[in-house]
Amino acid sequence: MIQDVQLRVVPEVAATEHKLTEVVATHAGLNLKRICGTRIIRRSIDARQRQVMVNLTVRCWVDEPMAEEAFQRVEYPNVEGKPQVIVVGAGPGGLFAALRLIELGLRPIVVERGKDVHERKKDIARISREHIVDSESNYSFGEGGAGAYSDGKLYTRSKKRGSVDKILNVFCQHGAQTAILADAHPHIGTDRLPRVIENIRTTILNCGGEVHFQTRMTDLLIEGDSVTGCLCYDSVAATEIELRGPVILATGHSARDVYRLLASRNIEIEAKGIAVGVRLEHPSQLIDQIQYHNRNGRGRWLPAAEYAFVQQVQDRGVYSFCMCPGGFVVPAATAAEQVVVNGMSPSNRAGRWSNSGMVVEVRPEDVEQLAMNELAAAELAAGELAPASAMPQQCCGQPPALKMMAFQEHLERLAWLQGGRRQTAPAQRMADFVNGRLSYDLPPSSYAPGLISSPLHFWLPKPIGERLQEGFRIFGRKSHGFLTNEATVIGIETRTSAPVRIIRDGETLHHIRLQGLYPCGEGAGYAGGIVSAAIDGERCAEAAAAEIKKSLR
Repeated sequence: MIQDVQLRVVPEVAATEHKLTEVVATHAGLNLKRICGTRIIRRSIDARQRQVMVNLTVRCWVDEPMAEEAFQRVEYPNVEGKPQVIVVGAGPGGLFAALRLIELGLRPIVVERGKDVHERKKDIARISREHIVDSESNYSFGEGGAGAYSDGKLYTRSKKRGSVDKILNVFCQHGAQTAILADAHPHIGTDRLPRVIENIRTTILNCGGEVHFQTRMTDLLIEGDSVTGCLCYDSVAATEIELRGPVILATGHSARDVYRLLASRNIEIEAKGIAVGVRLEHPSQLIDQIQYHNRNGRGRWLPAAEYAFVQQVQDRGVYSFCMCPGGFVVPAATAAEQVVVNGMSPSNRAGRWSNSGMVVEVRPEDVEQLAMNELAAAELAAGELAPASAMPQQCCGQPPALKMMAFQEHLERLAWLQGGRRQTAPAQRMADFVNGRLSYDLPPSSYAPGLISSPLHFWLPKPIGERLQEGFRIFGRKSHGFLTNEATVIGIETRTSAPVRIIRDGETLHHIRLQGLYPCGEGAGYAGGIVSAAIDGERCAEAAAAEIKKSLR
């Protein structure tokens, strides 16, 4: 007999197997000797009261052997010689599209502009060590996409719970820890996720698919109202290659050359709202003390504490994003003359600091005012004359679909100027930022390239800076001790989501004008994070398979 038992226990019991089994037996009215094994299938922490509790659903096997595997396997057939589909991008959207294509009996050809997940790590190290950004291999480009080296968090607001469960099971099948199936906020960790991604690649290759690294899509092949393939540049062989088949476009939110290509080919795209702001870094022990209501922090049995804040300020959302307990702030630029910050956490989340994005909602209609009134003045304040073609034309000129992207680019260049024209990031103590004071020194930080004191309160566009200041005041009142000069505001966080949406048909998922083109995932404006991108990758694979099946009738 298999029985699920719901419990509410103290952290020590939740973390100690034999104690938990005893509580399960008592709660279920069972003799302890009859329980052959237990497994936690749901787990969440309730820290609203001083006594922190853990809510659990525990599955117990009574009078029968416990199941060996906690996850459900997917069978992937051999697809050599089957019709092929081109998958552009090897982030979560592209990788899960490729796996789903194999399930459906189609052969994926994956092209990725960056390097494989291990070679990519060397280029990422150079950003911190030498302040050199490789525009094809960085925190955003390369096998695994932006998620591979920026935390690996797996929770989503998607209501398609069945799809979420499948994604998590596939991750477990490829080496992720099975705890992600139970945790309310599952997390693989940047130290473990690269191995999982490499295993997914092995599955694709073993089933007859192809994966090409350092191969950048340069154009789409369009015949009439259909995309029939794409042109790619293989930078290792220094040759252009032509690939034929439907195209799943999963290039991520930072592939700005792709957006420009689509605009030049008159493929319908539109500007999309984004959120921009800063990374906020606290000592992790301080966040533990605040969130767990204990001056001793999390103690032995609890994980590094998380937080989530959201507030409307002047009709725009101000909120925390991508919270990384016990993590690091990392340089996420994808080209020269940019400073962009992001966050990540290893699986144990044992670092000295905790950070999150703190961002302000920016809508397309906001950009004209921001561009005209703020950014040119801020660039002048940085000691650099704005050229005639600068922000007003970049953000508000042609094509209008790219104005949010231009806004991102200008903010990132401004942060680069403020950061000393290196990957050192402009930063300010949190309370100083809120009170409009220059920070004459800065706390220690996890940001490896280094910080430089900068008056973010002065040079951030006022509608963004003032909303952040008010948001921090409100968050400080909600959570005593959160607003402090022990925390550091680090600029600038701009890559929270894609600045462009590639318009697609809601039923067939292909582009509204072009059959055979399936805009996919976060870069297409239809996802936000690893799991939702993976779900969208599967949906695009299914849509491509349905179209191929129809054409073969």
